[in-house]
Amino acid sequence: MLDTKLYTLLKVAEYRNYTQAARSLNLTQPAVSQHIHALEHELGVKLFERSGNRLILTRAGEKCVSAARAISNLYSNLRFELSGSAAGIREVNIGITHTVESNHISEALAKYASDNQDVKIKLITDTQANLKKKLKNYELDLAIIDGSVTDTSFETRLLDTDRLVFVTDVSHPLAEKSSVTLDEIRKEKLILRLPGSGTANMFIAALEARDISIEAYNVILEVDNVATIKDLVMQKYGVSVLAESACLDEIMKNRLAALPIDQLQMRREINIIYTKNLQYMDFPDEIIRAYNDVR
Repeated sequence: MLDTKLYTLLKVAEYRNYTQAARSLNLTQPAVSQHIHALEHELGVKLFERSGNRLILTRAGEKCVSAARAISNLYSNLRFELSGSAAGIREVNIGITHTVESNHISEALAKYASDNQDVKIKLITDTQANLKKKLKNYELDLAIIDGSVTDTSFETRLLDTDRLVFVTDVSHPLAEKSSVTLDEIRKEKLILRLPGSGTANMFIAALEARDISIEAYNVILEVDNVATIKDLVMQKYGVSVLAESACLDEIMKNRLAALPIDQLQMRREINIIYTKNLQYMDFPDEIIRAYNDVR
């Protein structure tokens, strides 16, 4: 069993209040305070500063909370692994970014889990930044993201390559063309991913490489969810720039048209990333094989 002081630290960090943390832990407030002071004495650092009625984590406190969260997740994973081993089941937690969620990846993972009765997959969708944090905190075993990764604490396996395209409903006048120009897009109402997403960043960077600002375009809506953007485009509220792989199903069903954009090369990687101590080192290769089977 883990040191109870670590659980106390996590609860105090969550509530930023001794009283609420004590209530959650079914302890007295003095006991919670004693746990925190004992940790501070053991580690030789101050974990919290007081600001009015709230507690603020110090920089050292943030590091300790991150470590405590990782230790807690490792312990939880160990308990499941031990119980799962007895039942012959292994659980794999996988994170995917919103863009690749609409790709063949979900289908590949579903097929793999269906074909391998000893595997239980838990799929979590989040931003790339949050997925990386969850990997480092051992909340995830691996993640599938759009774009490359420079963080050397991760191992990377290339799953596929993709490109960004201009997307419109099939009745739009531009849908009949073989490609579109930047000037033609400038006249349209754009529905884009939120700033900070891989798709938005790549499109903006491609424009800036040609000394063009995104402000020159009529962006009427920014949405986090790719499925929502596709629905709005199909309902003729505007056009978009999305990953081609995210629109394959709608393109095949003739519900959306996807065209390359003249003068913009927007190719990107789809990568599997994981920490160097991944428990199931064969799993990335198994995912790649399953993905290739459903493409």
